Amino acid sequence: MRLSFPPSRKTGSFFDRSSMSQFLLSFVKNLRLVAALGSVLSMAFMFVMIQGCTKKSQTVEVLLVDGSKAKLPVAETLRVSIVSEPPTLDWNKAADTTSSEVINNIMEGLVQYDLNDKELKLLPALAESWSSSGESKTWTFKLRKDVVWSDGVPFTAQHVVDGWKRLLAKETASEYAYFLFNIKNAQPFNQGKVPFSAVGVKAKGTHELVVELESPMGYFPSLMTHTATYPVRMDLIEKFGDQWTEPRHIATLGPFKLMSWEHDKQIALDRLDTYYGQKPSFKNVVMYMIQENATAISLFDAGKLDAVDTLPSVELRKLRTRKEYRETGILSIYYYGFNTQKAPMDNPLVRKAFAMAIDRQEIVQMLAGGQMPLTSWVPAGMFGYEPEIGLGFNPEKARDLLKEAGYDDLSKFPKVEIRFNTVEDHQRVGENIQAQLKRNLGINVELKNEEWKVYLNSLNTDTPQIYRFGWVADYPDPDNFLAVMSSISDNNKTKWKNAKYDALVKKGASMTDKEERRKIYAQAQKIMVEEDVPVVPLFNSVSHHLVSERVQNYPVNVMTLFIFKGVNLK
Repeated sequence: MRLSFPPSRKTGSFFDRSSMSQFLLSFVKNLRLVAALGSVLSMAFMFVMIQGCTKKSQTVEVLLVDGSKAKLPVAETLRVSIVSEPPTLDWNKAADTTSSEVINNIMEGLVQYDLNDKELKLLPALAESWSSSGESKTWTFKLRKDVVWSDGVPFTAQHVVDGWKRLLAKETASEYAYFLFNIKNAQPFNQGKVPFSAVGVKAKGTHELVVELESPMGYFPSLMTHTATYPVRMDLIEKFGDQWTEPRHIATLGPFKLMSWEHDKQIALDRLDTYYGQKPSFKNVVMYMIQENATAISLFDAGKLDAVDTLPSVELRKLRTRKEYRETGILSIYYYGFNTQKAPMDNPLVRKAFAMAIDRQEIVQMLAGGQMPLTSWVPAGMFGYEPEIGLGFNPEKARDLLKEAGYDDLSKFPKVEIRFNTVEDHQRVGENIQAQLKRNLGINVELKNEEWKVYLNSLNTDTPQIYRFGWVADYPDPDNFLAVMSSISDNNKTKWKNAKYDALVKKGASMTDKEERRKIYAQAQKIMVEEDVPVVPLFNSVSHHLVSERVQNYPVNVMTLFIFKGVNLK
């Protein structure tokens, strides 16, 4: 899952929220005044937005769908910050950590992770049990019979089938359709070659699901933890179209329901009393959309936020001394991608030169957030991690590669742009790499930042020469990271395709011998980060948080899954 916030989270996530303060700041010429005014305006905006939560009233004010306002008791409300307006709450389409944080609290899949278990074992969720036969080629899920949607409609196996059909349908344009391509005839259906009746997923009665795969896949149930595979209500989607995820229309199955969505400001969740599992011990969650790290920390210090999950790297040394500070390594990577069809990055020699001109150790020392330099693709802490694979820092070799590519006179090197979404730490990384490329290659590159929604659109419509991205594990298996860069993945923005790489990834997914899988994945990684180099891995990420003392069992975990049903409030 692509990270939508800096984990020094998604993941993934990275931000988007425009404000009046940004408009006013453009008229101020004095740089010191700009910084001061920006902070004051941003703080003022957020304090007004959260004005209902005061020591006097001890309530949180939210705007309801009918235009009225509700005052939620602070004692029963978890208040957190998210970095932006979620791009979508359509779980078939969501592909970022910000959207998923909301979705994972209002919906569930067939199975779920035990986030307190080091091995992340799977637990029953909407499915009470599952089993396989035929060397893990056929999977049967027994679904719970006591589950109802938030509008009272009984949950059935057909809702799962409907969700998978919609996920796979070409017109849905889901970036996660490839997740289910190992189901029999799923990819041909996606390509319009066969009807859905030929796809190997069937509802057997009202509470049993049978899935037939093309090849063995022992980790198949893990895919059911991902939002893209969740059940859907086609009656609501057909009735309300793109508006089906609005609070007045949506129906969900999770521990909370969508209570209020004040776009670009806040989202409020209400405990779902008909939830089949153990109900949350508190009643509401309010998620404030706060782009500025300093604003979120100030609100936390003022007692108006219970948790902040995005902390600026420049403040970590000071923040680490606080009793509210939490930190954990996460299964994720931070990388730069190349548009392999756009000059001069269409030349693999140039891509290799850029990769070898970047000292990753310098970047992580600058960030000082506990990140680990990375040259291979599978992150540290996961099976398949190969630290010796990849192109290390070698500026002399990089300059030789540019000469071999025909660039003897670097003053005539084509214009190159690095693009990233608007986040302070992404800016810092971009400026560091810009300086390194100038110092080590004598090449000037331009930097350009865009707000999150605009940035995503840029990647999908006109991918820049070089772009920043991150990936956090959707499931704890190397296939999740390697499949991202396959030619069938819509999450691969590099336009790179390699048939041998695809074949290795597919072969590895079907193997049961662990060491043989490791060898296959090592070969695939070498093709990607040593030979063709469509990407430059930079570092493994670490998540940093501030969590109020009144919050117990806050979900800080290696998957960066912010699922709040297990939280307790003092």
